[in-house]
Amino acid sequence: MSKESRRRQRATTTSTDPGAPAGSNRSARPDGDVSSASGTTPHQSSGPSGTSRAGRRQRARPTASGSFLERNRTILVATAVVLVVGLAGIGIFAASTQPAFACSTEWVPEATVEPGGGAAPQPGYVQPDMGQGHVSNGTSLTYTYCPPASGKHYNGTQTGPVSARVYGPDDVVTPQGWIHNLEHGALVVLYRGDSEGATDAGQAELRAFFQDYPPSPVCGFQPGTSVGPVFARFDDMSTPFAALVWGRVLPLEALDTAAILQLDQTYGERTNPESFCERPSPTPAALADPSPGHGAS
Repeated sequence: MSKESRRRQRATTTSTDPGAPAGSNRSARPDGDVSSASGTTPHQSSGPSGTSRAGRRQRARPTASGSFLERNRTILVATAVVLVVGLAGIGIFAASTQPAFACSTEWVPEATVEPGGGAAPQPGYVQPDMGQGHVSNGTSLTYTYCPPASGKHYNGTQTGPVSARVYGPDDVVTPQGWIHNLEHGALVVLYRGDSEGATDAGQAELRAFFQDYPPSPVCGFQPGTSVGPVFARFDDMSTPFAALVWGRVLPLEALDTAAILQLDQTYGERTNPESFCERPSPTPAALADPSPGHGAS
């Protein structure tokens, strides 16, 4: 065996020796050059065929692509959410500041001759009918005449009819509630916020009047046990006080308890479209009342 053959055999034996230390695996090249497995340059490596291949390629930077909507989707969605929330807030604010009711006119009755050709005047004035009917709670209404002695109103627990009692100047009581009381025959006494009725002394007088109020004229209900009477603040009227039964108004410059009682005893639980008890036969005085009469003041 020649020297060259022995040298090649030793090189082959060394490269396949299983006992060789780790990291000593070297391969012999035909020209006798021995190199380690990691002997390639940082930018080149050997492929399976032994040919050189390019090192790690630099990653290309992403480029903007897609439509305008796709590129700006997050911003557009956030802007839409802000707009929706803002519009909802505006709607809630507008609803909360919208008045519960409105009045076309502050009703002032026309002066009329005494009914019955000189007979005793009947208390209060007939107000033009504004109909009746229920509306959903929270509905804002406009009444042609104020204070309204008829008209549409609420129908629900504590919304209409309202509880029969004295309501203070800061209590929120709207005509949509107490018109339902009128519909069932109750008496309603109203006072303006700038009147004596809104003062401490006026409130005490109203409470005393309520406590001493007689039973209702037809059904005999004790005050506060049914739908009347109701005393409440109402500013949209031409006089400081007013007493109402269904379809009839008694304007008052002061709290005239005798005139209020006369109105209730004459027309209370008689003119209302919905009653709780059987009405008595009409009296001759009521039959002789074809037109509205003067009210006490």
